[in-house]
Amino acid sequence: MKNILCCVMVIIALVLAVSGGRAILAQDKYTVKVPNGLAFSEFRGYESWQVVSVSQDGNIIDAIVANPVMIKAYQAGVPGNGKPFPDGSKMAKIHWNPKKLETFPAATVPGTQHDVDFMEKDSKRFADSGGWGWAVFDYDAASDTFTPGTSADKPPQGNDAKCGFVCHTTVKNRDYVFTDYGHR
Repeated sequence: MKNILCCVMVIIALVLAVSGGRAILAQDKYTVKVPNGLAFSEFRGYESWQVVSVSQDGNIIDAIVANPVMIKAYQAGVPGNGKPFPDGSKMAKIHWNPKKLETFPAATVPGTQHDVDFMEKDSKRFADSGGWGWAVFDYDAASDTFTPGTSADKPPQGNDAKCGFVCHTTVKNRDYVFTDYGHR
Protein backbone atom coordinates (compact mmCIF):
# COMPACT_ATOMS: atom_id res chain seq x y z
CA MET A 1 0.00 0.00 0.00
CA LYS A 2 2.86 2.33 0.87
CA ASN A 3 4.47 1.75 -2.58
CA ILE A 4 1.21 2.54 -4.38
CA LEU A 5 0.80 5.77 -2.39
CA CYS A 6 4.38 6.78 -3.21
CA CYS A 7 3.80 6.06 -6.94
CA VAL A 8 0.60 8.11 -6.94
CA MET A 9 2.37 11.02 -5.23
CA VAL A 10 5.26 10.86 -7.73
CA ILE A 11 2.81 10.86 -10.66
CA ILE A 12 0.92 13.82 -9.19
CA ALA A 13 4.20 15.69 -8.64
CA LEU A 14 5.27 15.02 -12.25
CA VAL A 15 1.94 16.20 -13.65
CA LEU A 16 2.13 19.38 -11.59
CA ALA A 17 5.75 19.97 -12.62
CA VAL A 18 4.99 19.52 -16.31
CA SER A 19 1.87 21.70 -16.28
CA GLY A 20 3.64 24.30 -14.15
CA GLY A 21 6.56 24.25 -16.57
CA ARG A 22 4.21 24.89 -19.47
CA ALA A 23 2.72 27.84 -17.64
CA ILE A 24 6.19 29.24 -17.02
CA LEU A 25 7.18 28.71 -20.66
CA ALA A 26 3.99 30.31 -22.02
CA GLN A 27 4.68 33.75 -23.41
CA ASP A 28 3.14 36.79 -21.82
CA LYS A 29 2.43 38.68 -25.04
CA TYR A 30 2.38 41.93 -23.10
CA THR A 31 6.16 41.70 -22.60
CA VAL A 32 6.93 41.81 -26.37
CA LYS A 33 8.18 45.10 -27.80
CA VAL A 34 9.39 46.36 -31.15
CA PRO A 35 12.99 47.50 -30.61
CA ASN A 36 12.93 51.33 -30.37
CA GLY A 37 9.16 51.19 -30.88
CA LEU A 38 5.78 50.27 -29.49
CA ALA A 39 5.22 47.63 -26.84
CA PHE A 40 2.39 45.11 -26.92
CA SER A 41 1.57 46.25 -23.36
CA GLU A 42 0.51 49.67 -24.68
CA PHE A 43 -2.51 47.91 -26.22
CA ARG A 44 -3.59 45.84 -23.22
CA GLY A 45 -7.27 44.99 -23.59
CA TYR A 46 -7.42 45.42 -27.37
CA GLU A 47 -9.16 42.05 -27.57
CA SER A 48 -12.36 43.64 -26.25
CA TRP A 49 -12.25 46.93 -28.18
CA GLN A 50 -15.14 47.82 -30.48
CA VAL A 51 -14.98 46.81 -34.14
CA VAL A 52 -14.38 49.66 -36.58
CA SER A 53 -14.55 47.55 -39.73
CA VAL A 54 -13.44 44.31 -41.36
CA SER A 55 -11.34 43.85 -44.48
CA GLN A 56 -9.67 41.29 -46.68
CA ASP A 57 -6.32 41.77 -48.35
CA GLY A 58 -5.30 38.85 -50.49
CA ASN A 59 -5.59 35.66 -48.51
CA ILE A 60 -5.79 37.34 -45.10
CA ILE A 61 -8.95 38.49 -43.32
CA ASP A 62 -8.88 41.29 -40.77
CA ALA A 63 -10.85 42.89 -38.00
CA ILE A 64 -9.97 46.48 -37.20
CA VAL A 65 -10.78 47.48 -33.62
CA ALA A 66 -10.26 50.74 -31.73
CA ASN A 67 -10.12 51.96 -28.16
CA PRO A 68 -12.94 54.16 -26.79
CA VAL A 69 -11.02 57.41 -27.53
CA MET A 70 -10.78 56.55 -31.22
CA ILE A 71 -14.33 55.19 -31.44
CA LYS A 72 -15.65 58.48 -30.03
CA ALA A 73 -13.67 60.40 -32.68
CA TYR A 74 -14.96 58.13 -35.45
CA GLN A 75 -18.53 58.69 -34.24
CA ALA A 76 -17.91 62.45 -34.36
CA GLY A 77 -16.97 62.15 -38.04
CA VAL A 78 -13.18 61.89 -37.92
CA PRO A 79 -11.37 61.62 -40.32
CA GLY A 80 -14.04 62.40 -42.94
CA ASN A 81 -14.74 65.79 -41.36
CA GLY A 82 -11.11 66.85 -41.88
CA LYS A 83 -10.28 66.80 -38.16
CA PRO A 84 -7.45 64.68 -36.75
CA PHE A 85 -7.85 61.86 -34.27
CA PRO A 86 -7.04 62.99 -30.72
CA ASP A 87 -3.95 61.88 -28.85
CA GLY A 88 -4.68 58.63 -27.04
CA SER A 89 -6.43 57.12 -30.08
CA LYS A 90 -5.38 53.50 -30.59
CA MET A 91 -6.35 50.82 -33.06
CA ALA A 92 -5.46 47.21 -33.71
CA LYS A 93 -5.77 45.26 -36.93
CA ILE A 94 -6.01 41.55 -36.20
CA HIS A 95 -5.12 39.33 -39.18
CA TRP A 96 -6.17 35.71 -39.63
CA ASN A 97 -5.58 33.02 -42.20
CA PRO A 98 -9.05 32.17 -43.54
CA LYS A 99 -10.72 28.79 -43.29
CA LYS A 100 -14.06 27.32 -44.35
CA LEU A 101 -16.61 26.98 -41.59
CA GLU A 102 -17.16 23.26 -41.01
CA THR A 103 -20.86 23.63 -40.19
CA PHE A 104 -21.53 25.98 -43.12
CA PRO A 105 -18.85 25.51 -45.82
CA ALA A 106 -20.05 28.50 -47.89
CA ALA A 107 -18.75 30.76 -45.09
CA THR A 108 -15.13 31.79 -44.74
CA VAL A 109 -14.13 32.57 -41.15
CA PRO A 110 -10.94 33.35 -39.21
CA GLY A 111 -8.60 30.37 -38.88
CA THR A 112 -5.19 30.65 -37.24
CA GLN A 113 -4.06 34.12 -36.33
CA HIS A 114 -1.45 35.58 -38.68
CA ASP A 115 -0.36 38.75 -36.86
CA VAL A 116 -1.61 41.91 -35.22
CA ASP A 117 -0.83 45.53 -36.17
CA PHE A 118 -1.10 48.46 -33.79
CA MET A 119 -1.38 52.24 -34.24
CA GLU A 120 -1.17 54.83 -31.48
CA LYS A 121 -1.68 58.58 -31.73
CA ASP A 122 0.71 60.64 -29.60
CA SER A 123 1.65 63.90 -31.32
CA LYS A 124 4.64 64.57 -29.08
CA ARG A 125 6.11 61.06 -28.97
CA PHE A 126 5.65 60.48 -32.72
CA ALA A 127 6.06 64.04 -34.01
CA ASP A 128 8.26 62.90 -36.91
CA SER A 129 5.69 60.37 -38.23
CA GLY A 130 2.46 62.31 -38.45
CA GLY A 131 1.73 61.92 -34.75
CA TRP A 132 1.29 58.15 -35.07
CA GLY A 133 3.36 55.17 -33.96
CA TRP A 134 3.01 51.73 -35.59
CA ALA A 135 3.94 48.16 -34.69
CA VAL A 136 3.50 44.72 -36.23
CA PHE A 137 3.69 41.54 -34.17
CA ASP A 138 3.84 38.26 -36.09
CA TYR A 139 2.06 35.28 -34.53
CA ASP A 140 3.39 31.73 -34.46
CA ALA A 141 0.51 29.30 -33.84
CA ALA A 142 2.83 26.36 -33.12
CA SER A 143 4.42 28.12 -30.14
CA ASP A 144 1.50 30.48 -29.38
CA THR A 145 3.92 33.43 -29.36
CA PHE A 146 4.24 36.89 -30.88
CA THR A 147 7.44 38.46 -32.20
CA PRO A 148 8.08 41.93 -33.64
CA GLY A 149 7.77 42.18 -37.42
CA THR A 150 11.01 42.23 -39.42
CA SER A 151 12.38 43.56 -42.68
CA ALA A 152 11.58 40.12 -44.22
CA ASP A 153 7.82 40.73 -43.77
CA LYS A 154 5.55 41.96 -46.54
CA PRO A 155 5.48 44.89 -46.27
CA PRO A 156 8.88 45.11 -44.54
CA GLN A 157 8.78 46.27 -40.93
CA GLY A 158 11.44 48.46 -39.37
CA ASN A 159 12.59 48.27 -35.79
CA ASP A 160 10.95 51.45 -34.61
CA ALA A 161 7.53 53.05 -34.25
CA LYS A 162 7.67 54.42 -37.83
CA CYS A 163 7.30 51.02 -39.52
CA GLY A 164 3.89 51.97 -40.97
CA PHE A 165 4.59 55.58 -41.79
CA VAL A 166 5.62 55.17 -45.45
CA CYS A 167 2.48 53.20 -46.39
CA HIS A 168 0.19 55.52 -44.46
CA THR A 169 1.45 58.73 -46.12
CA THR A 170 -0.97 57.98 -48.97
CA VAL A 171 -3.78 58.85 -46.54
CA LYS A 172 -2.10 61.83 -44.89
CA ASN A 173 -5.26 63.89 -45.59
CA ARG A 174 -7.19 61.34 -43.45
CA ASP A 175 -4.79 61.69 -40.51
CA TYR A 176 -2.86 58.64 -41.78
CA VAL A 177 -5.82 56.27 -41.24
CA PHE A 178 -7.12 54.06 -44.08
CA THR A 179 -10.16 52.53 -42.38
CA ASP A 180 -13.58 54.12 -42.30
CA TYR A 181 -15.97 53.41 -39.46
CA GLY A 182 -18.40 50.79 -40.76
CA HIS A 183 -22.07 51.82 -40.83
CA ARG A 184 -24.32 49.97 -38.38
